[in-house]
Amino acid sequence: ASIGPGKVALLEQIAAHGSLSQAARVLGMSYRRAWLLLDDINNSFAEPAVVTATGGRHGGGAQLTAFGEELITRYRELEQATEKQAARKLARVAARA
Repeated sequence: ASIGPGKVALLEQIAAHGSLSQAARVLGMSYRRAWLLLDDINNSFAEPAVVTATGGRHGGGAQLTAFGEELITRYRELEQATEKQAARKLARVAARA
C-alpha cells in the first residue's frame, strides 16, 4: 500500500465535505482522479478508509470509516515526527551558513 500527502489530503477533504466530488473540487483535481486515488486506498488495505453511497435524487456521499480516520492520524503523526527529525539533523548544517 502506498499512502502519501495527496491521498491523505483527499481523505481529509472527504471527511470535511462528505463528498468525493466536493473533495476533488477543493483539491483542484478531476473526479476521475479522485475516484482512482480513493479506489487505490480502499483496495490497499484489509478494510476501507471510506464508504460511499451512490448519488441520485436522494444524494450520495462519502464518509470516512474509523480506519480512515486512524490512517490520517497515523500519517500526520509520522509526518510531524519526520519533520522534527529532519530539523534536528539539518540544524548542524544550517549552523555553518
